[in-house]
Amino acid sequence: MFAMKRVYETAEHTDGYRVLVDRLWPRGMSKERAAIDWWDKDIAPSAELRKWFAHRADRFEEFSRQYIEELDAHPEAVQALVQAEHEHGTITLVYAAKDPQINHVRVLLEYLQQASAV
Repeated sequence: MFAMKRVYETAEHTDGYRVLVDRLWPRGMSKERAAIDWWDKDIAPSAELRKWFAHRADRFEEFSRQYIEELDAHPEAVQALVQAEHEHGTITLVYAAKDPQINHVRVLLEYLQQASAV
């Protein structure tokens, strides 16, 4: 099972295996407080796409399309997370973005749920 959670929220036992899926380390967050089991930079959107998107709601649809293309182009990164789910059960995708709806993790979560259902 995949879930998502902001890194600034308290880590809990029910989070299971916590994977940071941002390319950059979250500001002001210590490694201890973040309680990250794995930092998967490769699954995050490219630096160019992330900068272009800039968390603008009017760009989210196009951002999602381009991010899915990036995920399609890197099946090994996707497969690594699907494999982690098989090994650990619950995988919580941890991110720093403020908006829980307009961010790459929302796209990634749906993508992974489809990939693990196959």
